[in-house]
Amino acid sequence: MGEVFQVEKVDSLEVNEECPIKQVDVTVPKTDDPAMPVLTFRMWVLGITSCVILSFVNQFFWYRRQPLSVSSISAQIAVVPIGHFMARVLPKRPFFEGTRFEFTMNPGPFNIKEHVLITIFANSGAGSVYAAHVLSAVKLYYKRALTFLPALIVMLTTQVLGFGWAGLFRKYLVEPAQMWWPSNLVQVALFRALHEKEKRPKGGTTRTQFFLLVLICSFAYYVLPGYLFLMLTSVSWVCWVSPKSVFVQQLGSGLEGLGIGSFGIDWATISAYLGSPLASPWFATANTAVGFVLVMYVMTPLAYWYNTYGAKTFPIYSNNLFTSNGSEYDILSIINSKFHLDRTTYAQMGPVHLSTFFAMTYGVGFATLTATLMHVLLFSGSDIWKQTRSAFSGSGKEDIHTKLMKVYKSVPMWWFLVILVANIALIIFACEYYNETLQLPWWGVLLACAIAIFFTLPIGVIAATTNQMPGLNIITEYIIGYMYPERPVANMCFKVYGYISMTQALTFLADFKLGHYMKIPPRSMFMAQVVGTILSVIVYTGTAWWLMETIPHLCDTSLLPEGSPWTCPMDRVFFDASVIWGLVGPRRIFGDLGEYGNVNWFFLGGAIAPLLVWLAHKAFPNQNWIRMIHMPVLLGATSMMPPASAVNYTSWIIVGFLSGFVFYRYRPEWWKRYNYVLSGGLDAGTAFMTLLLFVSMGSTGINWWGNNVDGCPLASCPTAQGVMTKGCPVVS
Repeated sequence: MGEVFQVEKVDSLEVNEECPIKQVDVTVPKTDDPAMPVLTFRMWVLGITSCVILSFVNQFFWYRRQPLSVSSISAQIAVVPIGHFMARVLPKRPFFEGTRFEFTMNPGPFNIKEHVLITIFANSGAGSVYAAHVLSAVKLYYKRALTFLPALIVMLTTQVLGFGWAGLFRKYLVEPAQMWWPSNLVQVALFRALHEKEKRPKGGTTRTQFFLLVLICSFAYYVLPGYLFLMLTSVSWVCWVSPKSVFVQQLGSGLEGLGIGSFGIDWATISAYLGSPLASPWFATANTAVGFVLVMYVMTPLAYWYNTYGAKTFPIYSNNLFTSNGSEYDILSIINSKFHLDRTTYAQMGPVHLSTFFAMTYGVGFATLTATLMHVLLFSGSDIWKQTRSAFSGSGKEDIHTKLMKVYKSVPMWWFLVILVANIALIIFACEYYNETLQLPWWGVLLACAIAIFFTLPIGVIAATTNQMPGLNIITEYIIGYMYPERPVANMCFKVYGYISMTQALTFLADFKLGHYMKIPPRSMFMAQVVGTILSVIVYTGTAWWLMETIPHLCDTSLLPEGSPWTCPMDRVFFDASVIWGLVGPRRIFGDLGEYGNVNWFFLGGAIAPLLVWLAHKAFPNQNWIRMIHMPVLLGATSMMPPASAVNYTSWIIVGFLSGFVFYRYRPEWWKRYNYVLSGGLDAGTAFMTLLLFVSMGSTGINWWGNNVDGCPLASCPTAQGVMTKGCPVVS
């Protein structure tokens, strides 16, 4: 009775107490039932199954031209009917009755806390392990030997290292009400919607019925863009106007050009790089659209047709690396036997050249970094300072959710410290023992950890209060590129340990906050995160290894058959980055020995841009639309280009406009009820059909006009005089 009395006493705070953050106050429930079972048989079965399936599917899609990312929302929705079914049919009798190991397979109705932990497992399998790029770059692009054990260690340690940073800062980034992690509110709202009692509306469907209908329809439809009619992935009709004109095809190609008028009737194309447009608020979609138009339709054409950096010698859109005469750079020829830069051969071949668009995307990345810091400082600086000071001083008033969570035992700090110390020790051992392969010295590991621990707290504060997270990949590449140049794998490893470990820490902290909102016992949450992370890494690594051994010429576009989906666009960009920042080094590209030094001015431009918006907002305070100009989102709009192409953006923006503006404004009830369910159904149906096509058809295809993807073969041709490229006319 003592526990029941304590819960009732805490619940009485619900009536009068408000959360300091209004969005949290109206979204997150202020009640809890500590007696609700959490670590149930159903949770383990569905959680592990979701984790394994999503890990396999997402790594499977990783290497494809349109790398569909199946989010945890699919599992979050799909497990609801399965959970209720298991609650009806599983036996309720106890096992090992009378012992400390007593448990039952069916403790009662399927509940929301089980559902949250299942979703945490699914989150571990959503997306991919960033360190998989290292495997692909070394084995598939550099053509170097890499055994399974060091590969698994790199994959595992990059993910688990984030637990250490998360443990150090959870007191400041999870418990305070001011650190509210806005993105979690979408999940909370969806959990509540899925567990509310609902009757099928007259003439309508329940959410579960709607999800199944969408899944079946998307499953059946994807046989067209996935096998029978590949052109649906990129309908570039402008190219048909003048099939022999390089200029027209540069304008119209959705895959190799500016993508004017191009669109994809294919969910894999729409959600491949930017995620589901149905989950993007219209404000963010609009900023992304403006940024895309600015870069793709203003800056790129001007730079190309004014021949900036010899732009016409190269394709208008490409992430490849070139020699000065426009031919593709033979990277393997400038690597010596020690896997370092061969300076003599590099001097003979000449410097590496980028397409102007590729160089510009790095410049925009520089601008995004400084713009994010400046934007947060100007528009949210005072609020963040007040919230941070309140959180760190302990003077902030505990909100209702923190009080409710005091019922449960917290995770001891020493759990995190043991994981942290053991993980760092394993990384140093791996880097020293496999130094010939990994190249990163012990001091590089410690420096990467120092960068991660230094930035986790300030960037965590930004992410927890503004939903913006500046990327550290450029900073890490720059630092190690200057300190330890001419070693590509060292650069890649330094980036994943300095950047991805921090990103993982923030992911774990966000999950902890979700558990905080949903009143999940912290130790149960910790267990689900650890098990899910380790399990997903094993599946990711095994799947990647299997695909590398199974698919002939994986990622090698020079040997793959035409139209093959296994082009690995994301890995190609990562490989090119390792060449630019690691093998050749930033000094020979963006420094005093390189041609692209002026790109560094983007750092300054990015810092100035939010200042101009802030001054305009101060000058015209009544114009609310000015404050909606979000320079970090706007400048960072094309951060996924390459590998993303124009058709991915045009299609994503169209669907995002329909969902976030049209339906949200004019059909709000339909949007609230079905929008996220629609996204999950499209993800799941497309994923299942793609796997079925791969298993049943393999790499075989149908040779007909409709499978001529994009249909713009001249879009990638150079337009400078005298440049000879296979399949392209020579300009005289």
